[in-house]
Amino acid sequence: MSAPSRLTPPEPSARAGGLSPPWRVPLLMLGFVGLFVGVGAGLARLGWSMPAAAVAAAALHGPLMICGFFGVVIALERAVAIGRGWAYLGPLLAGLGGVGAVMGAASIAAGLFLAGSLVLLAASVDVWRRQTALFTFTLAVGAACWSVGSALWLAGWTVHEIVPWWLAFLILIIAGERLELSRFLPPSPAANRVFALLLAAIVVGLLGARSAWGPRVFAAGVLGLAAWLLKQDIARRTVRGRGLTRFIAVCLLSGYVWLAIGGAVILAARGLVPGTASYDAALHAIALGFVFSMVFGHAPIIFPAVLRVAVPYHPTFYLPLALLHGSLALRLAGDAAGQLDWIRVGGLLNALALAAFIVGTVTAVVRGDRGQTARSAS
Repeated sequence: MSAPSRLTPPEPSARAGGLSPPWRVPLLMLGFVGLFVGVGAGLARLGWSMPAAAVAAAALHGPLMICGFFGVVIALERAVAIGRGWAYLGPLLAGLGGVGAVMGAASIAAGLFLAGSLVLLAASVDVWRRQTALFTFTLAVGAACWSVGSALWLAGWTVHEIVPWWLAFLILIIAGERLELSRFLPPSPAANRVFALLLAAIVVGLLGARSAWGPRVFAAGVLGLAAWLLKQDIARRTVRGRGLTRFIAVCLLSGYVWLAIGGAVILAARGLVPGTASYDAALHAIALGFVFSMVFGHAPIIFPAVLRVAVPYHPTFYLPLALLHGSLALRLAGDAAGQLDWIRVGGLLNALALAAFIVGTVTAVVRGDRGQTARSAS
C-alpha cells in the first residue's frame, strides 16, 4: 500500500520459510479476483449492465474491495517483509474469502476474511515485538481493526455498521507506513505525540460507534490525521523533484486531500449513514481517492519488492491518476447536487481509471523486461 519498509527482504529469492516470487503471483491473482468482481459489483449497484457474477455480488462490493483486494495485497506485502512462511496464510485466506464472496457464500467469506486478518495481525505483532516503535504499533492497530470488523461481520453485524473499522484498517496501515518512512525527515517529539493522540481518537471513535459522539470523534481523528500527514510527510519536499520521486509525492499529497475531504464529510454528516449522499461521498473519498492514490504512487516500488519485476517510471503514469481524481470529483459533485447521472458516470470513470492504471503498470513491466533483455544481450 505504501513503500516497503526497512523490513522488506533485500534478496531476490525466498528467505527461510518464505515464498519465492513466482509462488507469490497466484496469491496476488486471488486479490485481483476481488478487485475485478468488486468493481463490477459497484457498477452494478449504480445501474450499469455487468456480468452475472458481478450483479450477484452487488451486496458484497465493500467486502470484496476492502478485504478481498486490499486485505490480500497488504497481507502479501507484510508476508514478504517479514519473510515467514506462515505469514503467507494471510493473503491466501483473504483471497479465498474473496472467492467465497464471489460464489455467494457470505458467511464462509466472513470467516476466511477473519482468519486472514488474524494472520496479518500476528505478523504485525511480530514486527512490533522485533522493533518497538510508534509506527509498528500503528500497523498492529490497523491490522486489529480489520480483525474486529471481520469478526463483527461474522457475528451478524451489517456491512454498513462495520465499514468504519475496515476504513480504519486501511487508513492506519498507510499512516503507519508513512510514519516509518518519515525517518528521512523525522517529526519532532511533539508531532509524534499529536500522531499518537490522533490514533487514540480514531480508536475511541470506533469503540463508541453506536453512540452519538463516536462517529464525530472518529471523523475528527481522521481529519486531524490527514492534516498531520500533509504537514509532516516528506512528500512536501520530494514533490519538487523529478520523475518517479515527484509522481509518488503528487499521489501522496492528493491522497491526503481526499482523506481530509472524507473525514470532513463524516464530521459534517455526524457519521456514516447508509443510503445517504454523504455516505457515498465519504466512503469513496477515503477508499477510492485516498487509498488508490497510495496504490498508484507506490506500485512502481511494491511490484519490484514483491514480485521482483521492474516497473520503470513513465510520464503516462499521471493519466490514470488524473482520471481517478477527475471522476471522483464528478461523483462527489453528484452526491452534493443530488444528480444520480453524475454519480453513475463518475463511478464508471472511476472503474476506467483503475483499468488504465492496471494496463499502464503491465505495460511498464513489459517495457522493463525488454530493457533488461536488451541490456543483457549487449
